[in-house]
Amino acid sequence: MTDEDLTAIHVDQFLPHPPERVWQALVDPDLLSAWFMPTDFAPVVGHRFTFRARPIEAVGFSGVVQCEVLEIREGELVRFSWADPERPDGLDSTVTWTLHPEGRGTRLFLEHRGFDPDDPVQQLSRTIMNGGWRSHVVRRLAEFLGGAGRPRPDRANDPFDQ
Repeated sequence: MTDEDLTAIHVDQFLPHPPERVWQALVDPDLLSAWFMPTDFAPVVGHRFTFRARPIEAVGFSGVVQCEVLEIREGELVRFSWADPERPDGLDSTVTWTLHPEGRGTRLFLEHRGFDPDDPVQQLSRTIMNGGWRSHVVRRLAEFLGGAGRPRPDRANDPFDQ
């Protein structure tokens, strides 16, 4: 028996950068596009935006993520919906980034919630995205922040890029 939450992904990462700097990388659309995925994000509740990535046939992912900002707490939390517009019957979830000052850096928590534990395609999506959030996304953010905000030159090989 396992205590694993099949409805969500949880990531806890320490970043040796001040919360203000991490916050900017999460909410400034140009910075977010540089390290994560191309987007038209704006840190305004109700704003609808998209992320663009490579499609993943195994789970029927079109490569487009349609989102809406659900909650903003300046410098502390951003929550948005996350859905594939090509699959209205598919995953409809939320992503929450929460920042906590810790020593000379920031403790960043990511929660991606809304996976159906009884849907094998959504569970495969959760497995793929869990690895992606942990091994690609958080790492890219850390590298971006460590490189004085410059985009990585090797992003062409990253599965999150188009």
